[in-house]
Amino acid sequence: MGRDWFDRSDAATLAQPQRLCFFFNAQIHQLFHALPIAIALSRDPGFAVDVMAATDDHLALARDIATTQGAGPIRFLRCGGRWLDALAGLTGATIPPKIASLIAARRQLAEYDAIVVPERTSLLLKRLGLSKTRFIHSCHGAGDRAVGYDRRIAQFDFVLLAGEKQRRRMLDEGLIREGHYAISGYNKFDLTRPQDGRNRLFAQDRPVILYNPHFSPKLSSWPTMGEDVIHQFARDDRFNLIVAPHVRLFDNRRKRAAMERQLADLASLPHIHVDLGSRASIDMRYVHMASLYLGDVSSQIYEYLARPRPCLFLNGHRADWQEDRSYGHWHYGPVLASTRGITDAAAAAIADHAAYVDAQRQGVARTFGNLDAHSASSAGMRAARALSHYLQRSQTAARPALDGLPRLELAAHA
Repeated sequence: MGRDWFDRSDAATLAQPQRLCFFFNAQIHQLFHALPIAIALSRDPGFAVDVMAATDDHLALARDIATTQGAGPIRFLRCGGRWLDALAGLTGATIPPKIASLIAARRQLAEYDAIVVPERTSLLLKRLGLSKTRFIHSCHGAGDRAVGYDRRIAQFDFVLLAGEKQRRRMLDEGLIREGHYAISGYNKFDLTRPQDGRNRLFAQDRPVILYNPHFSPKLSSWPTMGEDVIHQFARDDRFNLIVAPHVRLFDNRRKRAAMERQLADLASLPHIHVDLGSRASIDMRYVHMASLYLGDVSSQIYEYLARPRPCLFLNGHRADWQEDRSYGHWHYGPVLASTRGITDAAAAAIADHAAYVDAQRQGVARTFGNLDAHSASSAGMRAARALSHYLQRSQTAARPALDGLPRLELAAHA
């Protein structure tokens, strides 16, 4: 990011930097959806940027990413104390209970001009006394399901969107209003680069199937189909299989350990790789190396389709999906109601991919816009620019006029 982006008027430079906190109160994968904005703003002298998180694991990953990306000054803070770790330990969860983290962090967070979060539970802080703090939402995914259009989004002061699909639907549902949102792109793409890593996982160079079941018990293919999928690919030597569920499916450490033991024999096969929650399962490296995406309702399908490739979907919950926009992505490949002959179905989906290419490209364009056109600047830069404009505009509007002079609108140069 060039320094010219941060040129400001003399009036702006005289002001104290605005204090921003990027608060991570949920599972670790959400770092990828907001940290690029923190990194971009950390290079702007008009902002003092902190990253606050609920666990040491979050902070270790955040520091690593910030260092790799050449961030400016960022403070990395733990919220609460070690008693939060004890609470998580009682249940085996990877994060403390969200409400407990919010209560623990309330006083610290009250010191900031704005808080940026990729989830919605943190809005409870408004009821805990943070009525003057501005809340900024960075969406954590760009899928089709209704959960991505939570009514609580309307309570945010400013919303950062991945593309036109989100903008239209949120406007239609009254979740955003003009002047209080911006389309800035998909932040996670800033931190990941396509690479062919097949040889680092598998001895044989075969088509790689990525099985990415969702965590929702009502929507995921895992409860009724998951293990059968693995067993069938284990018996078929045409493919390499990566089993990388949404990180929340085995968010509980005890359940994860139990499932790893249960799948140990299958995972030991040379063409089966099982990852129930490592960093590799959240940083898109599996998405980049896959030849076919096998899944259900996860928004990760759009991360995969940034480079159109074959897909195959599992309808394990008997959804009547054809006219339901929450299943819009199921028009990008065949949809199966059974796992019978799943490996042959995978081979057919690869062979017949041409029939779905146009639909995939149109879906990606609606979701992210023209990715090639965005290559000149990162999503984090665009989000930082939009957020800077909004916060300066809001700060100016809130400042009393001096000596009868009109208020100035302070805006960073685009």
